[in-house]
Amino acid sequence: MKPKGEQRPDQVVDTAALTAWMDGEGLGSGPIGDMASLAGGSQNILLRFARDGRDYVLRRPPLHPRANSNETMRREARVLGALAETSVPHAGLIAACGDESVLGVAFYLMEPVDGFNPVGDLPQPHAGSAAMRHAMGLALVDAVAALGALDHEALGLGDFGKPDNFLDRQVARWSAQLASYADLPGWPGPDALPDVERVGRWLENHKPARFAPGIMHGDYHLANVMFRHDGPDVAAIIDWELATIGDPLLDLGWVLATWPEPGATVTVPVRPWEGFPAASELVERYAAGSARDMAAIDWYHVLACYKLGILLEGTYARACAGKAPKDVGDRLHARAIALLDRAARMTR
Repeated sequence: MKPKGEQRPDQVVDTAALTAWMDGEGLGSGPIGDMASLAGGSQNILLRFARDGRDYVLRRPPLHPRANSNETMRREARVLGALAETSVPHAGLIAACGDESVLGVAFYLMEPVDGFNPVGDLPQPHAGSAAMRHAMGLALVDAVAALGALDHEALGLGDFGKPDNFLDRQVARWSAQLASYADLPGWPGPDALPDVERVGRWLENHKPARFAPGIMHGDYHLANVMFRHDGPDVAAIIDWELATIGDPLLDLGWVLATWPEPGATVTVPVRPWEGFPAASELVERYAAGSARDMAAIDWYHVLACYKLGILLEGTYARACAGKAPKDVGDRLHARAIALLDRAARMTR
């Protein structure tokens, strides 16, 4: 994690209130020091600080929380707590505060992660070794396969999501999301996304008859993991705000949807890219480390392209209405078209 430096820590946390709460939790003594903002990969706020010889990372909602921000913090903390004794790489939960009266929002404390996020230019030795980058891609899959293999019931997460009819709900959920963009003036409509209706019909007609529920990260790709500085292993999966109980194979589908096709632009920019495994090798790796039925993995790949394309189109629709920058909207619209085109080619 690296300093972000955009928001003064004293503007986002009442250190006196945090100190008093930590006293009550038995988390050290004395003053809080060396507080600094960290890049968090989302609108949520991350602060690193030290107290009584120990380092902490605090995660809280943004300064202007969304309606579900506090519940999201509680859910994230619950997942991290459940993962404590598992092999899934994650930041260790230290303590959580669901009581919004302490800092005005729910928050939690976790252990700092000794690692780096790969988005952008890779550091050495990763940048200088195609073999290490290849191993990074495999490690990415190993981590999410380990997550999907967990028994969520045994970990106390039996009521964490609604897995019943999870796959049956997907197309209806995302087609309704697409239709909702019609409320934004200037958006040309769903016809701007070629084949979106046909891909939706294909998904409905080919969805797997059954699946084994498990923990889903919900937004799993290279931007939401940290790698070790000294090798290719994943140091931690981060940003658990969309975690739920559903079909873990959709996490693999999400990796595939964000993975570049040969000759295409990398959706999640990582440089250099040479050496990362092909998508087919990612599937083979997951299958080798999982007991899940992989026969319909192309369906999950298509669903992820469909869902992500519709989500990206939302920014374009807002840009058409003057509620987002035009250049960003145009860029994401082009990515949405490319995703739906990929999905369409896979369903022919």
